[in-house]
Amino acid sequence: MTAKENFIIDFEGQFPLVSDLYLAADKKLPVIVYCHGYKGFKDWGHLPYIPAEFNKSGFNFLKFNFSHNGTTFDNPTEFNDLDAFGKNNYSIELQDVQHVLNWLESDKNEFRDHIDLNRIYLMGHSRGAAISILTAASDKRIKKLTTWSTVGDLGRRFPTGKKLEQWKKDGVMYVDNFRTEQNLPHYYQFYEDYLNNKDRFDVKSAEQCLKIPHLLIHGTQDESVYLGESLHLMSLNELTSLIKINKGTHTFGVSHPYNKKELPVHVQQALKYTISFFSL
Repeated sequence: MTAKENFIIDFEGQFPLVSDLYLAADKKLPVIVYCHGYKGFKDWGHLPYIPAEFNKSGFNFLKFNFSHNGTTFDNPTEFNDLDAFGKNNYSIELQDVQHVLNWLESDKNEFRDHIDLNRIYLMGHSRGAAISILTAASDKRIKKLTTWSTVGDLGRRFPTGKKLEQWKKDGVMYVDNFRTEQNLPHYYQFYEDYLNNKDRFDVKSAEQCLKIPHLLIHGTQDESVYLGESLHLMSLNELTSLIKINKGTHTFGVSHPYNKKELPVHVQQALKYTISFFSL
């Protein structure tokens, strides 16, 4: 396995994307692009350990930090740039994925000869899974899609009523990150971006438009995103299938930091199904 870690995917005028690329062998192989979830990052929990599992099965693996996830190049696992976090929105995250895909095809990718650009697969977790669905529905470069614990309706994640009114009045809303004991800001522009692009951010509509195989994986005891969101998405497209992980939580038993020698059994199950799906 050849690894290039914590390198920058950079486009002029854009925030840099801190990324990792793991090559399985010295020949052209498919690449899996991974999109992390809300309040996540590319090295969260189990993510440093899973590239080797995909490499062993003949897949290159690329993971990256969304440009406005609050981490920095110097501290890619800490939320040190809270202003960037507050300025994040769905448009930015969709643009970030495009930058990654464009970089894969560009001369800036020194490993391009080891990547089969006709077999680019997308994988995401939670909100990153929803971003992956939206991307796959509109970008023909994506040939297969797997989502773990996906959000099925981005609009439902926003507050309503008096909380929404207060957010508009204050211009900022704070959410707790219990792991780091931080109050993370969301500027009101986040909601304005959603209102201005509701059709573009419609995950259900995107699912209906998918022309590629899509595997949904969801835990039956997901405490953050109801299993029914994946069940409904599955019903919208005959190319979409769902595997339920019995007693699986939103993160399939992982927390951060994760320092155990073996991955949780539910992560192992999800990886097994994902690798099998991508290998078909």
